Amino acid sequence: MYSVKEMAKGDYYEIIGVDRNADGDAIKKAYRFQALKYHPDRNPGDQQAAERMKEINEAYAVLNDGHKRRLYDLYGHSGLEGYTQEDIFRGVDFESLFQEFGLGGLGFGFGDSLFNQFFGEPRGTRTRAPKRGTDLRYDLEISLEEAALGVEKTIQVPKVETCPSCRGLGARPEGLVQCHQCGGTGQIVREQRTGFSVFRQIASCANCRGKGQTIKEACHECQGRGLLEKEEEFTIVVPKGADTGHGIRIEGAGESGGAGAIPGDLYVVLHVQEHPVFQRRGDDVYVEHEVSFPQAALGGQVQVPGLYESLSLDLPEGSPTDSVFRIVGKGMPHLNGHGRGDEYVVIKVVTPTKLSEEEKELLRRLQELRKASNKTKGDESHR
Repeated sequence: MYSVKEMAKGDYYEIIGVDRNADGDAIKKAYRFQALKYHPDRNPGDQQAAERMKEINEAYAVLNDGHKRRLYDLYGHSGLEGYTQEDIFRGVDFESLFQEFGLGGLGFGFGDSLFNQFFGEPRGTRTRAPKRGTDLRYDLEISLEEAALGVEKTIQVPKVETCPSCRGLGARPEGLVQCHQCGGTGQIVREQRTGFSVFRQIASCANCRGKGQTIKEACHECQGRGLLEKEEEFTIVVPKGADTGHGIRIEGAGESGGAGAIPGDLYVVLHVQEHPVFQRRGDDVYVEHEVSFPQAALGGQVQVPGLYESLSLDLPEGSPTDSVFRIVGKGMPHLNGHGRGDEYVVIKVVTPTKLSEEEKELLRRLQELRKASNKTKGDESHR
C-alpha cells in the first residue's frame, strides 16, 4: 500500500494545468483536457502516458476535494502525509467521469492492468485501508519578542476521541447485530444488464455505513456515537525566528475518527502580533527613533531600542530626518539557521515647539550666524 509521502510529487495545480484560484468547474474542465490527452485509450502501450494519467488522477482527486485541497494549499504535500492512495481517491467516481468524457473507465474492458497503472495496485490484491481521523488546525498568537527568543506555549485543543468504554463501536458488549440490509458485508451490490454487458455497481451500505453491523444497545457513555468530546493539552515549542504562517505539525494529535481509524494530525499555525515599536520585514526589523534638532545637527551617540537590549548608534553630524542606519546582527534569528537579520533605525528629527524666550534668542542667533556664513561662502565663490 502506497502512502502519499512515499511517492515523488509534482505540483498538483501544474499537473492539472490551472492556477491556485481555480474553481471546481475550471479544475474539472482542465482535468477533462488532460484525461483526453493521456488516457490509455488514446495512448495504447505508452507507459509514460499511463504514468502521467496516474499523476493527473491524483491531482484531480486532491483538488476536487475541499478538505484535501485546503491541506495541500496550506502545507503542500506534507499536509497529506499519512494519507493512503485509497484515502486520496475516496469519493471520486472516475468511471462516471470517463464515461462522461467518452473514455473507457475502470471495469469497462481494461482489467486489472489498467487499474494497476492508474492507482499502483491490482484490484484483486487491494486491501481496504483504515479510515483516518480529521486533521485539526489551531491558530496560535505570539508576540514579536517570543518569536525572536523562541518560546514554549501550552494550548488546550477541543477534539473528539474514541470512546474508551466501547472502543469506538458505539455499543455495549454484545450490543452489535448483523446488518439486515447488507447481510454483514458492509456493501450493496447492484447489477444492470445492457445487451451483452453487465455493469456492476458496489456502494457502501447506508444502513450500517459500511460496517456490516448495527447497534442494538448503545454505549451508555457515548450514547452510540463511539466518540467523546474533550480538551487535550499540548506544549508547543515555537522556534526562534518563526513568522506568521509557520506551521507546527503534531502527528496523530487530530481527531480519532472512530473505531479502527488512524488519528488525524494537529496543525498549529502561528500568527505574530503587530509590535508597537518594531516593524518586521523578513528577518530584519525597522524602528523609528526621534532625535532633537541639536542632536541631528551636532551628531553623537544616541541610545535606540533593540529587540534584545538597548543599542548605541553613532549619529553623524547633520543627519536629516528619515535617515536610515543599519545595525548588523540585531534583527530576528534566521529560522533553522545561524545568525540574525539586521535592525534598521529610521531617524525622525523633531522640530521644537513652545520655546522659551532664551531658546528663541539662541535660534535667532544661530539663524544670523548661518546667514553670515552663507553670504561669506557666496562672496568667495564669485572671486
